[in-house]
Amino acid sequence: MPAIKSLEELKRVREEALAKKQLKATPGHIQVIVAMGTCGIAAGARDTMKSVLNFIETEHLSGVTVTQTGCMGMCEQEPIMQVVIGDQPKVVYGKVNAEVASQIMKQHVQNGSPVKDYVLPL
Repeated sequence: MPAIKSLEELKRVREEALAKKQLKATPGHIQVIVAMGTCGIAAGARDTMKSVLNFIETEHLSGVTVTQTGCMGMCEQEPIMQVVIGDQPKVVYGKVNAEVASQIMKQHVQNGSPVKDYVLPL
């Protein structure tokens, strides 16, 4: 992360962080949950979360709630992400890196079609 060299730059970074925090707190009928336990973070869950939030921001999606949870007990499948749309059954994805997270957001969250290659059988 580059150093902040001016008050204006600090204000800009603060506003960006607040906007991302607001995206996480906005209630909606679509819920995206990223497992952020120690094993998930070690496997790259932070990049997965960043990718989800960036996608929502760039695509101006509304009605999507993004939350995090702890370890889901399937450490070998981390990073794990769940998508719940309305009253449909939840879909759990494994091995979700930043690129796969973007693909899931586009194909499943935006268009309603799960990305079958990464769905975990439960």
